[in-house]
Amino acid sequence: MVIRSLLTIQGTLHSLDEIRLWIENRNHSIQVAVDPVPFSSLDHWSQDEDGTLRHSSGRFFSIEGIRVETDYGSLSSWTQPIINQPEVGYLGILTKEFNGVLYFLMQAKIEPGNVNCVQISPTLQATKSNYSQIHKGKQPLYLDYFVNASPDQIILDQLQSEQGARFLRKRNRNIIIKVEEDVEEHDDFRWMTLGQIKELMRYDNMVNMDTRTVLSGLKISDYLSLADDTSRLSVFGKDLLLSSVTNHCHSTISEHLSWLSSLKSRYDLKVHPFPLRKMTDWRVLAGEISREDGKYFKVVGVKVTISNREVSSWCQPLIQPMQQGICAFIIKKINGVYHFMVQAKLECGNFDVIELAPTVQCLTGNIPSSRSARPPFLDLVLESSGSQVLYDTLQSEEGGRFYHEQNRNMLVEVDDSFPLELPERYRWMTLGQIYQFLRFNNYLNIQSRSLIAALNYLS
Repeated sequence: MVIRSLLTIQGTLHSLDEIRLWIENRNHSIQVAVDPVPFSSLDHWSQDEDGTLRHSSGRFFSIEGIRVETDYGSLSSWTQPIINQPEVGYLGILTKEFNGVLYFLMQAKIEPGNVNCVQISPTLQATKSNYSQIHKGKQPLYLDYFVNASPDQIILDQLQSEQGARFLRKRNRNIIIKVEEDVEEHDDFRWMTLGQIKELMRYDNMVNMDTRTVLSGLKISDYLSLADDTSRLSVFGKDLLLSSVTNHCHSTISEHLSWLSSLKSRYDLKVHPFPLRKMTDWRVLAGEISREDGKYFKVVGVKVTISNREVSSWCQPLIQPMQQGICAFIIKKINGVYHFMVQAKLECGNFDVIELAPTVQCLTGNIPSSRSARPPFLDLVLESSGSQVLYDTLQSEEGGRFYHEQNRNMLVEVDDSFPLELPERYRWMTLGQIYQFLRFNNYLNIQSRSLIAALNYLS
C-alpha cells in the first residue's frame, strides 16, 4: 500500500493542480490577521517579575529564561529565553485505502507564524491543552480516531523531539493510523497520496514541519514486496532503497551506538532556570525580548485572528528569528552505497544531551569571515552547484510558535575524491542505519527528520 501510494501521483482523488488551487483558495477565503502587541496587552497572558511569560490557565506553554553550562563546543555558558511546553501533543495522520492505494488525509492549516498562511499539515496537529479544550473552543476534527485507535490500526507511533535550541525537552507523539470506515472530508482537508505529498515538498514552504516529522518515520523499504513495480523509481530512488536495505555499511550500527554513547557520556549539559531580566546579553522591553547585538531570535507578542480555527481569536508570544538558517546532508557513495554524513549535535533543550543532526545545521546571518571559525562543511554546501545539489528548498519551522522562520534544506552529493575520514562528531551512515535510529525516541533531531521526509524516490 505504501509503495503504491508513493508511486501514485496521477489519476488520484485530487490532482496536484487541484491541491495547489485548493491551498490558494483557502488562503483567499480564510481571514487572517497577526498584529504585534505589547506583552501587557496579551489577553490571558501575564509577565512575572523576572520576565517570564505565562498563560493564565497554567497550560499551553511559557517563555522562560535559562542558563546553560556545557563543555561541548567553544562557548561554555550562556543565557537565553526558551519555550517550556511540558505537554506531549498529537501530530497524527489518518490514512485510508481507495482503489488499492493508501491515501493520507491532510489539512490546509493556518498558523500565526506561517510565512505563507496556509500549509499542508497533518490530520491532527494539537497540543494537549488544545485537544483538552483549555481554550474553551471546539474540539479538533478527527481527534477521536487517534484517541480510540486500536493496535491493528497503527502504522507508526513514536515520541519525537522538537527544536532543541528553542524548546526545553519538548516531544510530540507522531502517529499514523489506517481506518476502514468512511471518513468525511471537511473543507480544510484533502486526501493525498504519499507521492503527491513528496512532490509538494519540492515547493518552498508548502508542507509544514509537523507533516515532515511524521512522514520521516515511514521507512519505504519496509513496505516493498515482490509484487511492487519499481520500474518507475528514479535511479536515485533505487539507490536510496539500496541504502535502506544493504548490509554493506562503512560502520556497523553497534559502532555507531558506541560512538554516540561515548559522546553523550563525555559532554556535560546543565540547564538551570535564570531570570530573563537579569540576562546581560538580553533585554526585556514592552514588546519584545531580544539580544543587544540583534542576533539569533527575539520573543514578540501578537494578537491573532484566524476565522476557521477552533478559537477564532487569541493572543500569544512567538519566537521570531533574526537570520535564516541552513540544514543540509552531505551524501557520498561508499562501495556503491549512499551514506549520509550525520552530526552529533548538542543543543540546550535536548532530552538526552546529543541528537543526530544534518551535516550542516546553522544560522547564516552571522557567519564568521574566517573559514577556520565557520561550521564544518558549510562552505562546501554553500559552494555546491549543478548535479551536486539533489534537493534545495526553503522549509518552514512550526508556525504555532515561530514567526516566519524558514531554513534552506539541502541534499548535496560529493564524489570519490571527498575523504572518508571525518571529524570526531561526524559519521557516515546508510539510510537503513538512520532509520534504525529513527525507530526510537530522541536520536534524530527534527531538522534531520525533515530532510529524510523530503527524500524523493521518483524522477
